[in-house]
Amino acid sequence: MSTDASAKAPGRAGMLSLSIKERRALYAAYMPFVKNGGLFIPTSREYAMGDQVYIVLTLMEDPTRWPISGKVVWLTPSGAQGNRQQGIGVQFDSNEKATEVRNKIEGILGNAMKSTRTTHTM
Repeated sequence: MSTDASAKAPGRAGMLSLSIKERRALYAAYMPFVKNGGLFIPTSREYAMGDQVYIVLTLMEDPTRWPISGKVVWLTPSGAQGNRQQGIGVQFDSNEKATEVRNKIEGILGNAMKSTRTTHTM
């Protein structure tokens, strides 16, 4: 999983690029417990709860670049307990594109969504 976050001032929209190349990484990043779905994005940039962000997402071998908007609903700071990855959880906005991406992710994950393995957020 690779990310590239542009510089931004707190409270302003941020642009993130996220490329998930493995099903295991997608499982660890996906946040099905969030309304409309969401993704954990590793980043060292500072964000605040509620910040609006824009994500350009690529999944596995699919060449499609999915543009998704959302807001920060999860923060894992540097040095978090249990050596958790630093980053943010982004809740997808309620729109057709987000629904399409959520359905795509859940289709890829299939039965893995019932797993009890730990993720970046839970």
